[in-house]
Amino acid sequence: MTMRADYIWMNGKIIPWDEAQVHVFTHALHYGSSVFEGIRVYETTRGPAIFRGREHYERLLFSAKVAHIPSPYTVDEYMQATIDVVRANNQRSAYVRPLVFRGYNTLGVDGRGCPVEVIVASVPWGAYLGKEGLEQGVDVQVSSWRRMAPDTTSALAKIGGQYVNSQNVVMEARDNGFAEGIALDVHGYVSEGSGENIFVIIKGKIYTPPLSNSILGGITRDCATRIAEELGYTVIESVIPREMLYMADEIFFTGTAAEITPVRSVDRMPVGAGKRGPITERIQARFFGIVEGELPDTYNWLTPVA
Repeated sequence: MTMRADYIWMNGKIIPWDEAQVHVFTHALHYGSSVFEGIRVYETTRGPAIFRGREHYERLLFSAKVAHIPSPYTVDEYMQATIDVVRANNQRSAYVRPLVFRGYNTLGVDGRGCPVEVIVASVPWGAYLGKEGLEQGVDVQVSSWRRMAPDTTSALAKIGGQYVNSQNVVMEARDNGFAEGIALDVHGYVSEGSGENIFVIIKGKIYTPPLSNSILGGITRDCATRIAEELGYTVIESVIPREMLYMADEIFFTGTAAEITPVRSVDRMPVGAGKRGPITERIQARFFGIVEGELPDTYNWLTPVA
């Protein structure tokens, strides 16, 4: 599916989609000098609403700080830009992609002499790993590609160039007939998927890798943790050896695009009964109940597009 809309927000203005252009010498195109976010706008019973927008934009500013790309806008200004572009496109639901990047000036590796440009785009996008995947689960493999060592790049920041690693993970998986890959960290412990955090459930306890295992501190990861604890489950941040994937009763991914997606097999071995498990289903039902407006938003996760 070609992702596009009628309008896009670029450098402070709403402009027609086809007018959002950059030069081929744009620094980010050559060196990956960009930071980005992925944000969902959900269609709720009370109209469209931005899901945890402020937290996403706070992380965008953190990523920009780490990448030495000064953001021209504040969290409040990004939130307003998001509202404006969703309204302009007359969307009830959308996937929002903010991108802050180094533009065109010099071709040197140090791009700090290049101008900073910004877009906020809102496009239609359904379930990242498929609607069937949300219900039935997906088949994954442990990737031969490792996550980066902590002193090489900044795993906690969403920096564009770092996602070459994620591309390697997911392309290998799909070439091998899987929906997604699970990367191990430099020490051989479970890290995350190409664009998702991971939770492993064994005998009713829920395990997830800590930030020190070269993961992104996911916002949907935080949602799943809080929901699970509210439902009475124990969530443990712990180093996870690969073998725990094979002994798991349930596994699920979390992410803005993936939302909460069960894993039904790893390396062609079934996870539990080989389908979505009951704990995953409970967490999933509460998550979607909140974001779709069927349950009270007790966490204040939703910002109406008024």
